[in-house]
Amino acid sequence: MCVKVPTIVTFAVNIVDMNIIESLKWRYATKKFDALKIVSDEKLTILKEAFTLTATSYGLQPVKMMVISNKEVQKKLVEYSYNQQQVVQASHVLVICREKIIDEAFIRDCFENEKNIRGTSDDILDDFRSYLINDFSSKSEEDIKLWATKQAYIVLGNLLTVCAVEKIDACPMEGFLPEMYDELLNLDSKGLSSVLVLPIGYRAEDDMFSGFKKVRKSTEKNIIEY
Repeated sequence: MCVKVPTIVTFAVNIVDMNIIESLKWRYATKKFDALKIVSDEKLTILKEAFTLTATSYGLQPVKMMVISNKEVQKKLVEYSYNQQQVVQASHVLVICREKIIDEAFIRDCFENEKNIRGTSDDILDDFRSYLINDFSSKSEEDIKLWATKQAYIVLGNLLTVCAVEKIDACPMEGFLPEMYDELLNLDSKGLSSVLVLPIGYRAEDDMFSGFKKVRKSTEKNIIEY
């Protein structure tokens, strides 16, 4: 038996879909933030939850995020960000980091977390846990670093979308000196290394670039149907 979805439900879904597309059209890599506009604690909580809920390979979550709102620290980071002023203008600077050591202990800890949350028995977890421990033990340090770095990019993409939906401006940055960030933020002592930087806030009224049309290849050129 075919059940017809009520028109009002379909209409509501279409509105949500269009709101996401319009939000993505509105989003752009902010060139100038209004330093007086601050992202609220409520909005920050949404971004923190979005970070935590982002999918990662094997569900291992080899990434952490530092949230910086200390203006003195932000000023110091400008020098290590090729003098990009968004770092100090922004309400907050999010630094996406990778775990430096992903070993048997790290993997076992992830599975213990699953046991605590789901109550899953070792009988069910053993095979997959053993596979991951063996697999990662055979990888080079560079391979693991590359794998963890890829997870940071997945997180960045998700955060950019959530920022757009929440009408929070953001400027994703690869252009910075990770070693200097790590030193200033004392990341090494936390077992972390910086991968990406994401200043967030609200665009300045005199940011001339905010009104420019978004330049993208057409959907027809970008999508391959098979």
